[in-house]
Formats: sequence, C-alpha cells, structure tokens
Amino acid sequence: MENNNRYNFKVIENKWQKFWEKNKSFKTKINKEKEKFYCLEMFPYPSGKIHMGHVRNYAIGDVLSRYKALQGYNVLHPMGWDSFGLPAENAAKQNNLDPKDWTEKNISVMKSQLKKLGLSIDWDREISTCNEDYYKHQQLFFLELYEKGLVYRKENFVNWDPVDETVLANEQVIDGKGWRSGAVVQRKKLNQWFFNISKFSDDLLEGLNELTNWPNKVKVMQQNWIGKSFGCELNFKIEGDLPVDEIKCFTTRPDTLFGFSFLAISPDHPISKHYENDPDFIKFKDECSKTGTTEESLAMAEKIGFKTNLKAINPFEESEKVPVYFANFVLMDYGFGAVFGCPGHDQRDFDFAKKYNLNIKTVVRPKDQENFEVKTEAFPGEGIIINSEFLNGLKAPDQSVVKAIEILEERKIGTEKINFRLKDWGVSRQRYWGCPIPIAYDEKGEIKTIPKDQLPVKLPKNINLNCKGNPLDNDENWKNVNIDGKKCYRETDTLDTFVDSSWYFLRFCSPKNDKYGFDLDEINYWMPVDQYIGGVEHAILHLLYSRFFMRSLAYNNDAFKFKEPFEGLFTQGMVCHETYKDENNNWLSPEEVELSGKHYYVKTNSSSKVTVGPSESMSKSKRNVIDPENIINNYGADAVRFFILSDSPPEKDVQWSEQGMLSSYKFVQKFWGLHQKIKNKIEEKHNGKEDIVLKKFTNQLISKITHNLNNFSYNVIIANMHETYNFLHKHLETELNSDDLSECYKKILIIFSPVLPHLINECLSEMNYDKNNSWPKTEKKYLEKTNVDYVIQINGKKRSLINAEKDLKQELLFELVKKDKLLDKYLKDISIKKIIFVKNRLMNILI
Repeated sequence: MENNNRYNFKVIENKWQKFWEKNKSFKTKINKEKEKFYCLEMFPYPSGKIHMGHVRNYAIGDVLSRYKALQGYNVLHPMGWDSFGLPAENAAKQNNLDPKDWTEKNISVMKSQLKKLGLSIDWDREISTCNEDYYKHQQLFFLELYEKGLVYRKENFVNWDPVDETVLANEQVIDGKGWRSGAVVQRKKLNQWFFNISKFSDDLLEGLNELTNWPNKVKVMQQNWIGKSFGCELNFKIEGDLPVDEIKCFTTRPDTLFGFSFLAISPDHPISKHYENDPDFIKFKDECSKTGTTEESLAMAEKIGFKTNLKAINPFEESEKVPVYFANFVLMDYGFGAVFGCPGHDQRDFDFAKKYNLNIKTVVRPKDQENFEVKTEAFPGEGIIINSEFLNGLKAPDQSVVKAIEILEERKIGTEKINFRLKDWGVSRQRYWGCPIPIAYDEKGEIKTIPKDQLPVKLPKNINLNCKGNPLDNDENWKNVNIDGKKCYRETDTLDTFVDSSWYFLRFCSPKNDKYGFDLDEINYWMPVDQYIGGVEHAILHLLYSRFFMRSLAYNNDAFKFKEPFEGLFTQGMVCHETYKDENNNWLSPEEVELSGKHYYVKTNSSSKVTVGPSESMSKSKRNVIDPENIINNYGADAVRFFILSDSPPEKDVQWSEQGMLSSYKFVQKFWGLHQKIKNKIEEKHNGKEDIVLKKFTNQLISKITHNLNNFSYNVIIANMHETYNFLHKHLETELNSDDLSECYKKILIIFSPVLPHLINECLSEMNYDKNNSWPKTEKKYLEKTNVDYVIQINGKKRSLINAEKDLKQELLFELVKKDKLLDKYLKDISIKKIIFVKNRLMNILI
C-alpha cells in the first residue's frame, strides 16, 4: 500500500471480496451439535440496480448474521430473486427482449453490487423463482394443495387492472388503484383459481398470539385484515312483485335495527337476474363495474344506488317497511351480499340516505347527552340505546348487541354468527412471465391435472409478447397437450408472484433437492426462520400468504410440523431524501440539481429554479434516489454500511445526508490511522503495569455492543464505536502494557467486524491475529462499577450529584458534600437536624 496512513478502501475491499469468493468463506457450515440461526431479509425483485433501501435492509441482516456466526451458531444467510412478474414482461415488450434474458441480466448486475457491500451471504444457496428447478416444485405444491381441497376454481368478480390487463388480489389494490400501474381498478367476472386461505382464518388470527417477537403494529395490521366480527345472520321478509320471500344478511349491529331505513344489496346479488333486461339497471351496473371489488375502492367511490320495487320488513317492527336498493358499496362475497342501512350510525349509510332522501333515525346517543339527535353526520360511537322499545337504556354495543341477538334467536329470525373479512386468495394472473398453473382442460372443459412426470410445465420460448391480452392464450402450439391419450388444452393463466414468495424460505434450506421443494430433515433443523428483516409494507401481503402456505403444507400432513415461517420479525425504516421538481412540474433526480446561493437550480440551466419538496422514502417514480454503486465507488462499502446504520434507530426512517456519508468515510480513515498507531505501540513491546483501565473499558464495551446487537440498537453501536475511538486515541498517551493492549485491541476489532468487515479483516490480518476468531466473553470483575452517582438532597429536594467510590460510608460522603460548591449556600451557618443515607444511592440532609 502506497500510504499506510490512508485507508485505500478500493484496494482492500476488492482484496477481501476476492478472498471470500475464493475461499467460500460464507458457505453455510453445519455442525448439528451447535445451535442454528436462520437470518432472512426481504426477497428482492431484480429490477436492474440495488437501491439504498436494499443497502439498509441487507446491512442490518448482515451485521446480525456475522454476530451470530462469531457467537458460534450455524448461520444460514441466503439470497434469492423474486424474478417473475409484470415489470419484466413489460420491459421485454418495450425493448423487444426475452423476459428471461432481461431478468437474468438484472440479477447479474444486482448480485455484483450486493457483493461489493461485503455481505456474508451463502451464494451457493442462491435461488431464482423464474428458474425451472424452482417453479417445478411450486407446481407440485399446487397439485398437492388441489388434492387437499385447498385450491379450487370458480367464476367470480375480480379486480381488473385495465393497463396491465391482469387480475389483482385485494391487497394489490391501493386506494382503488393497481399497485404497479396506478390505474383505477375495475370489476370483471372471470373464471379464476383460488387458494382457500379463509379456511385458516381463525387459526391465522390465533397464531398471532404466539408471535411474541413480532412488532405489535404488524400483528394489529394482520388482525384487522383477517377481520373477525361477532354478529348475527338474519332474514328480512320481502314484499313486492318478484318471487322473492326473504333476503339474508349478516350484521354486527343488530341492536340498531330500530334505525333501519333501507336494505342495500350487491349489484351481483341473485335478485339482479330479474333486472338484467332493464336498461336503467344495465346502465347502473356498468357504472358499478368502473369501481374495484375491494372495500377500500368502494369506500372511496361515490355512493350510487338503483331502487327496486321491493320492500324489506323490519324484524323488530313489522309495520315498518323500507325500500330495497342495489348499491355499489355492497360486496357479494361479504355477508351474503346484503346490508341493512342504519344512516344514523354509519357514515356510508348516512351519505346514501342523504343522497336518496331516506329517513335518518337516531337510536344511539352519547352517554353524556340526553337530548341527542343525528343531524350533520352519523354517530358511530359507544353510547346508550334510545327510540328502540325493549332495547332502550342498554349500553351500546356491549349490552345491546347481545340482547338483540338473543331476541332475534327467540323469534327464530336470526342466528348468532362469527364472520371474517379475509377472503380466499385469487391466484390467477393473465400474463406470460409467471409460473404456469399445472392444469389442463379436456374437450368438455373438465379439469385435468398435469401428470407429475410431465412437470415442470415450462413457459414457451420466442413467444409474441405484443399481442392483446395474455400471450399464452395466443400460443396454440403451447396450449395443446395430450393427457392419458386425450386432447386437452393447458390453463393459460399463470400464478400470482406472491405464490412464488410464500415458500422460498423453505427452498433455501435444501436448494439442490430435485425430488421435492425441500428436504424434511433440513427444514426440521433450520425452520422456522429465526429473524426475518423487511419493510412494514410486507406486513399483510407477503407475511400473511407465507403463514397460510405453511398451514396448507401442514394440513393433513403429520410429517410437516410447522405453522409459522418467521419466529422473529424486524421491520426496518425507509431511506429518505428530499424531492425536486422543475418549473414544468417534472421530477428531478439529486444529480440534476445544484445549490446556488439560497436556491436550487437545474444544473443544465442555471436560470431554471427548482422546487424542493418534502423528504420522502426513496422512489424511482419520484426520482429522489441515490445510486449506491456510485457511493460505494466514492466512499467504500464500509463507510456506506457505517452511515446507513448510524443516523437513526433501524426501525425508523433514515434521512440521506451527503455530509453524513462524508463523516462516515472520515471515521473509517481515522480508525485506520489509529490502527497504525496501535500496531506500532504493540510492536514496541511496552512492559508497563497491568492496564486495568483498558480492560475495564474493553469489557464494558463488549457488554454494551452485545446488548445493543441483541436489541437492534445499531445506531447506538455506532455511537459506541465513536466513543471507543476517542478513548483509544487518548489512552495511547498513557503508560501502556503491550500485551494488554494487544489482547484488548483484538477483542475490540472482533466486535467491530460485523459493521466494518473489510476494514476490520485487514486490521486483523495486519496484526496476524488468529483467523478463527469468536465473539469475546466479558470478565465480570471488570464490569463492576467502582464509582456510583450519589444524589444529594436538601429537605427532600435534589440539589447536587456526586460521583464517588462505590460502598462509601456516610461520614466519608458527607465530607465530599461539604466540599461541593453547589451545596455551600444551603449548608453554610445552618444546623442539621438529621441525615438520611441510602447506600450507593442518596443522602438527604434535613436542615
């Protein structure tokens, strides 16, 4: 190295990357007498380049994996690619490429970038969901679940993305729009394949109680999504000129039936067949189709209705008859596709009633308002039942719901019932670049499973992607297949990519097994994943589906003993940056912007002023991204890791800062300079007395960093490292013992190595320390504090704090009190009545 005082990160990081490649240092070594630790970060989509979100996510997991390996655990820290999906198909269309070629090129680029970060990943276990040796097993799982009755096909209204021309799961519709395209989602009726996730609704809900190492906010999100509701089913008698005697409905608030002013049914309710030739109803239904099928999209849409000539009779007051409407906000797959409207106490019903001039009756009042009446908005809160005859005076909803159900059951017009919001998972997707569904249909349209010896069903090559709709639907050669000597045609839908990512953690345990998706002995050792690290955006989609998949494999299978995939869950925060727009309201990247005086300008046009927006999580759509590869090339991987862990707790968002990045780089350089000084001091062979101060500091540092690693307090670890630098820099000025310095410095280097692997490995190598290092243990005698803080009170009020020797006697502490200048004004010329002394804690002087 040309200059030993400067840390040449490009040389050293490249050296260690080559060393790890050559020696397979991170290949998982298994000694089953040891404890295991399975660490898993988010499953990345190969979009082309890593981003700072990747850097933060994988840096957190890498620090933890290295720490556990040093503690002597068998560590499984793998990496794979969630590589099917529409972006690859769309990119291939636009650039006249094969999706597989586009995807594999991106994987190659991202893999090389991740390696530069010095991640302790076992690349021998690398998987990719678009590889046939992965999706072959997924197809086997599909057939296994089909045989168990957990997969079925039915015609159903679905969320249709008109831009991507594919079906979306409810979870993929955000604010009524497709999660990728941003297009307003529509309703469309299609034959679809479904996973019967609702079969496990209660089990998925109850299982959350066992996940003690999950953040509570994530468990609440899953609880709300599963949505367990206590209520009742009831039958409304119907009058009118149609052959309809009653309409069944589920409600959680039967206690508000005296406020009933309309009955709303889904546009897809069986009764709708009687109106299918009515031009006004057809027009109404077309309007409904412009809205998606999720509760969120319906909640956002304008409430519209179509009035029938039917009347519904109030079961609590048979003389009261209310109109029946088809309404766009009622889902057919929830509560029998019918809800009773109580506009006084539900805002959606209130808005609908106002629009169609329906009666609004108050039947619940706040506890502290005797003469309450609903006027400008619904009152959905707790209170007291009023205007409801035999329910009057009951507390709502605690007492009133139970009483209402009791009366409905007595009259045999209602039944207590538990309902769930969670619906079955539609997994059919109308696209090419996905896992083929291993199903075919004979000439009569009957389902035929693809024989297992014909798996995998491979995607055809050289397909025309620029056709309308699903490319597979237009490939006649691929569609036709012979099963048991009969002509059949393949299912052309492919599986939702969330299926691909709902079991990958099992494949990592035995990625080379070609007979089945996993080896049972291997998953019995490695599963469940000890620590999963990912963004909170996966709290519903990925985590819920993974939990379902484990249960589906365990269903009727005594050999599979797991229900939960992830024992520990940590949700890291986002990496954020300011946003920029030019004068035409176009997004600008940070590289296109420069600061001149007090204002930002476009670099290519010094007169074009830039509007600076709020700091938001880095996003390609808003262009507020920083390229990690450029930062690594400029500052080095260790400095990047140091910065990304330093600014805030890992569960919080971190603000990108060029100054912060520069400071991290400077720390790496400073530490390298300090290392050279320490090395020289050790080589000088000083034989001073035992260095108690250094040993105490080192042992307390080991204790602190171990605690902070166990608690994900990574930003505090960075503070510990700064503290250590300052201590060592100052301590080198004192009388030294070279043996003690060497012993303690080695321990310090080891506990720093998870954060700065390249720098520390070079330091350890230069010092010729044993390469088979382990996490240092603390010596208890050096952890005991010799000094404590004594609180000094005058008449019970704190007036000073004295740091003094532990176990000090009252008389000696009082001598120190008399010397404390802060206490002079209180004790001068004053007679002391009494002294209250608590050992190692306080002295209260009563005057």
